[in-house]
Amino acid sequence: MNPVINSCSSKEKEVLFHPELLEKFDINGPRYTSYPSADRFHQEFCETDYLSALKRVAKVNQPLSLYFHLPFCPNICYYCGCNKIITKDHGRSAKYIKYLAKEMAMVCKALGAQKKIPITQLHWGGGTPTFLSHEEMIELMQHTREHFELLPGGEYSIEIDPRRVAEKDIALLAELGFNRISLGVQDFNLAVQEAVHRVQTIEETQAVMDWSRKYGFKSSSIDLIYGLPKQTPETFKETVDAVLAMNPDRLAVYNYAHLPHVFKPQRRISEADLPHAADKLSILSNTIERLAEMEYVFIGMDHFAKPNDELAIAQKEGRLHRNFQGYSTQAECDLLAFGISAIGKIDDCYSQNVRTLDEYYESLDHDHLPVLRGMQLDKDDLLRRELIGELMCQFALNTKTFAKAHQINFSHYFKIEIEELKGLEQAGLLEWQGANMQVPIKGRLLARRVAMTFDRHLRESQAVGSYSKVL
Repeated sequence: MNPVINSCSSKEKEVLFHPELLEKFDINGPRYTSYPSADRFHQEFCETDYLSALKRVAKVNQPLSLYFHLPFCPNICYYCGCNKIITKDHGRSAKYIKYLAKEMAMVCKALGAQKKIPITQLHWGGGTPTFLSHEEMIELMQHTREHFELLPGGEYSIEIDPRRVAEKDIALLAELGFNRISLGVQDFNLAVQEAVHRVQTIEETQAVMDWSRKYGFKSSSIDLIYGLPKQTPETFKETVDAVLAMNPDRLAVYNYAHLPHVFKPQRRISEADLPHAADKLSILSNTIERLAEMEYVFIGMDHFAKPNDELAIAQKEGRLHRNFQGYSTQAECDLLAFGISAIGKIDDCYSQNVRTLDEYYESLDHDHLPVLRGMQLDKDDLLRRELIGELMCQFALNTKTFAKAHQINFSHYFKIEIEELKGLEQAGLLEWQGANMQVPIKGRLLARRVAMTFDRHLRESQAVGSYSKVL
């Protein structure tokens, strides 16, 4: 890997934000939480393929990562693109926990585990994980610990809706072993909140932050979204200031992707209420400037962290990773994913579960793992996945070292890509220093665009319409 000194100091802010580049290169593209991206998965990949991958992983005996998709929400947020189930019926979540336990047992049996499998990363996502009752949370973690051992020093995180938790909930999560917390905020402006059907006060958000510190959570992260209806540069600046006053360790500032043809809830958002492109750029510019003033480091994509945060340190030392949950300090490891629509990464395969509860229950009732689709990566996919990961995480790649590791002639293997990169190089998104390919600070907001050049599947299909904008 190539350690890259990455700072977001106020001196460098103007270099990081170049509106003319953002306007020119802001096209639709994958987020590269995986490569190939999930839209390349196919249904020819089935349970048999997944079981074979599990058997191969079993021989390695390395620590794994776990993801649980908990899809239930008591109400709907119009901007949301997640696979969720709107309900207030806890009978549905109680049943779901029991089926998660069955899926875990079946997977561990396929792994041939004779003892508890070591885990260095666990994440509960959704939906709203804290929809679960205390009894359901305890039951799910008990089932998890029957099969897995959560190792000291691991990342054990959960997504929180601050509107739905009390102090006793945060205390329980700490007791269960969670040490990282991610809070959805999106925007504190009431007009924006009403437009997206998510009203949330600063006070209840601050309370969750205070409780997380009281109960020893190692890291707190807050999610914001820019580009939502009714937003203006002025109102979003107020939101950012309110969030910074809470002093989170990490911030994610996502671009709202308005894809009503893909996500039905977004049809309730009036396009006339969305901010114009110029305002969106102003919002992003102001946010970057404000975070720079507070000395947050730009990690990549839409993530920022304090200089002493594990993510910032890992990036500086060249050991940052990226997976389905975003950026991580944990070394790349196999990911077991449980629940509807959950995506796992096992050996050289990706596997995604069925999307509905009925399909999920029916499959497990018949003693079949609920695999909907997936993909087995070939040698080229694995090579490109590593390359794209380096660009997205370290903003650099030593092509000589990379070529030697993969026994290729880099300039020959990537002849087409190198030719295409010339335009990005001329624009300042890419630099060559001998064998080192680097994304300079002015291009880092668009590192995703550089990575797209190496996406063979994207080039072959040219299907970019279903992706979100780069910014």
